[in-house]
Amino acid sequence: MNAKPFLKTLDYAILKPEASMETLLHAAELCRKLGVGCLCVKSCDVAFAVDCLSESDTRIAAVVGFPHGNTVGTLKAMEAQLAVAQGAEEIDMVINVSALKDGDTEGVTDEIHAVVTAVWPHAVKVILETALLTPAEIRKGVACAIKAGAAFVKTSTGFGPGGATPKAVQTMLAAAKDKIKVKASGGIRTRSDAEAYLAMGCARLGVGDVLGLLTEAEQRRLFQTED
Repeated sequence: MNAKPFLKTLDYAILKPEASMETLLHAAELCRKLGVGCLCVKSCDVAFAVDCLSESDTRIAAVVGFPHGNTVGTLKAMEAQLAVAQGAEEIDMVINVSALKDGDTEGVTDEIHAVVTAVWPHAVKVILETALLTPAEIRKGVACAIKAGAAFVKTSTGFGPGGATPKAVQTMLAAAKDKIKVKASGGIRTRSDAEAYLAMGCARLGVGDVLGLLTEAEQRRLFQTED
C-alpha cells in the first residue's frame, strides 16, 4: 500500500500518562505534516489537540474509561460528551471487561449504548481488551457493540497484558459480519504487520509510532512534498 492511503488508516495514540504537552504538540505536527488519519489522545488533552490541529484533516479521538474500563457507564457517557464538546470527533471507550467475563452482556450493551447516545452521530470505537478474553467472550463483546450501535470494535488499549493478534482479529472480523468495523491496536510495530491486518479486513490501526512504519524513502518523499 502506498504511504498516503496507509497513513489515513492510522490512529496515532498519545496516551502514556507521562506524555507531555510538548510530546502531544510534536505528534500533532507530525499528523498534520504526513496526513495521518486520526490522533488519539487522553480526554484531558482534547482541547489542546484540537488547537494544535486546527484546519487539518486529521481527526481527534478521545479515550474514555481508559485504560481499565472500571468507571460506571454514566461517567463514561459524560466523559465522552465533554470530549466531543471540546472538539473530539471520535470516542474510543473501554468496556467493563469483568462484566463481560461474568456474562452480563446486557450491562455491557447498555453501557456502550449510553456512550453512543451521548455523542451521536460521532463514531464510537469499543475497546474489548482481547488479551483478557476467550474467543467466545470476544464474540459476545462484538455482539454487544453491534447491538449498542457502535461504529467499531477495537482489540486493545495497549496497556493490557497483550495487544492485537491475528487470531483475536480474525475472531472479531468473523463476529462483525460486516455490521461493524474492526480496529486492530496494540503491538503493531512493523509495516508488514500493519498491512497484514488491513488485508485481513481491519478498517483502522492503532499505533504508537508512525515514522517507524514508513521506509526512509517514504519519509523523505512525504516531508519534501509538504515543504
